[in-house]
Amino acid sequence: MQLNLTGHHVDITPALRDYVNTKLERLERHFDHVTNVHVILSVEKLRQKAEATIHVTGNNIFAEAEEHDMYAAIDKLIDKLDSQVRKHKEKVTDHRRNQGGLKDQPID
Repeated sequence: MQLNLTGHHVDITPALRDYVNTKLERLERHFDHVTNVHVILSVEKLRQKAEATIHVTGNNIFAEAEEHDMYAAIDKLIDKLDSQVRKHKEKVTDHRRNQGGLKDQPID
């Protein structure tokens, strides 16, 4: 997984980078076809915002979260991404296991 971390009006410290990396490992545990992740952390007055775009096989997943604390915004962002990745994984696996195709029909 390739991680691209960008900061708008905020310096990306090694602590923030490590925190984002450890949180994104949770996504890889659920779905290992994540190829590229672009995370943008931004600060506007008292609003801390985290947004991310994940490129998975066959789809792009986007989520954003706003909190008063940057670490809380990252946690909320990862929760949103995790639910979207699980939903995408269920969609992909359900399509492939469908038993309604013509090949599976009995021959009369």
